[in-house]
Amino acid sequence: RGVCQVGKLCKVIAVDFDGTLCVNKYPLIGKPKKRVIRRVLREQSKGAKIILWTCRDGEPLRQAIEWCNTKQGLYFDAVNENLPEQIKYFNNDCRKIGADLYLDDKARRVR
Repeated sequence: RGVCQVGKLCKVIAVDFDGTLCVNKYPLIGKPKKRVIRRVLREQSKGAKIILWTCRDGEPLRQAIEWCNTKQGLYFDAVNENLPEQIKYFNNDCRKIGADLYLDDKARRVR
């Protein structure tokens, strides 16, 4: 579990954008993947912290965030960085995003 407050842990989910929250049409935004979006929203309603974890940068990133906020009702606790609480707790923001679950169309579970 990720550190969400001093002495408190919560579930942290890092979610990719293109191919995961929407059909991959980069640099455009494809159709929403409603099943994935519903899952993320459900986890968030149960207290999970959500990190948008994407290769998008600049204007394409701004468009993705706006699409998530205005069209899907999905808001992020962090974007392409660790949670502020984790940064404070560990006194750094390492390059690797720390999460309990990673949702990515390119992922493969390694045992």
